[in-house]
Amino acid sequence: MYNNFLKKLLKRCLVPMMGSLLIASAGASHAADSGNYWQSVKDRGAIKVGVLVDWPPYAAATAQNEPDGYDADVAKLLAKHFGLNLEFVIMTGPNRIPFLLTDKVDVVVGSLAITPERKEQVQFSNPYSAASMVLLGPVNVKISEPKDFPNYRIGVPRASTTDIGLTKVAPKDTKLHRFDDDASALQAMLVGQIDAVGTSSVIAASIQKRYPGKFKVLYVINEQVMAIAMRKDRPELLKAMNEFIASEVASGKLNASFEKWLDMPLPASVTNPSN
Repeated sequence: MYNNFLKKLLKRCLVPMMGSLLIASAGASHAADSGNYWQSVKDRGAIKVGVLVDWPPYAAATAQNEPDGYDADVAKLLAKHFGLNLEFVIMTGPNRIPFLLTDKVDVVVGSLAITPERKEQVQFSNPYSAASMVLLGPVNVKISEPKDFPNYRIGVPRASTTDIGLTKVAPKDTKLHRFDDDASALQAMLVGQIDAVGTSSVIAASIQKRYPGKFKVLYVINEQVMAIAMRKDRPELLKAMNEFIASEVASGKLNASFEKWLDMPLPASVTNPSN
């Protein structure tokens, strides 16, 4: 008799409850399926942001292995701006776009430079960061223009924007050595396996500071602008990301964080992207 009473009570309480849960779940699913992915993120109350931890000062990790650096600051500002909880998803350089395309993350704030090739796969917000790509080498290396490249062994991170930019201007007989990441390419230069390395101006400045008088910027390859990346066909999400960047540029918060990590103000390509 007691068991029958419990069954009736559970049936009376759980059936309406399950119905409410199904309705709520269907609503969130409908928001995503109907094309308003941004609404589904807000309904969830949390945003999944993909970040790197291996490209300081843009991307680093704390002693507690938590994401740190300029990109992490931007992600925190983003979540706070919209009143959402922040879920960091740590990525590597090569899996930034795959993580987006499989919805492992909602957006990527991972120093992802805007390139025509990447724009075919994902959409980008207005820039939130920028860096110059340069050729760094020992002070005795005589490189001032591309025609000098074949005289030296030059290293680049494989498939990076540095690799792409340098390959476009390098003569055919240039001895390009491709490495898995920035750290490997830099280490090869430091031990003399290559004569120069393509890297960001920020990393170049860090190396010059660590080894005063030994290395110099030999050649400026290009400037790359970085933006928040997301899947295509999500116009509300793109609009929200652009609104966030415009607001935080105007408030000075992005500039304050950029200066904290890079000891320089935000480049004009971020503060005045239309110019």
